[in-house]
Amino acid sequence: MTKTSPIYSAFLGTWVLDPKSCNYQQGEAPQAGTYEIGDNAGRLEFVIRWSDAEGSDQEVAFGGAPDGVRVPFAGGDLADALAVEATSPRELTSSAYWRGKERMVAQRQLDATGMAMRVTQVVFLPDGSHLANVSVYRRVVRN
Repeated sequence: MTKTSPIYSAFLGTWVLDPKSCNYQQGEAPQAGTYEIGDNAGRLEFVIRWSDAEGSDQEVAFGGAPDGVRVPFAGGDLADALAVEATSPRELTSSAYWRGKERMVAQRQLDATGMAMRVTQVVFLPDGSHLANVSVYRRVVRN
């Protein structure tokens, strides 16, 4: 019996930000960054590190089963639930919710080669408008 790879397997690994690719509508784009996506027994774990526009180092970590089910999340006043979903072998999304209302979506899409990942983060504002930040990460290839 052969083991099949999970639908999200092409996302696993370390990715490095291409700062020139950033198109931000909210806040200033980072100077540098890495995006790590790991698999811990079917639970995806995300660790994002970046140097902001002023050069201060930042980090955020979160995770979840890629099944689209909302689970409680300790995001303070920003989010109380999180859902992660592998919608296809080339698309992986996460959504943050506050009191049942979607506040943010991060859509990750792989290019045809699997060597570049475009991340589009959309924030939904209270007035019904939204802002998007887009950036491209390149896969770190280990020899």
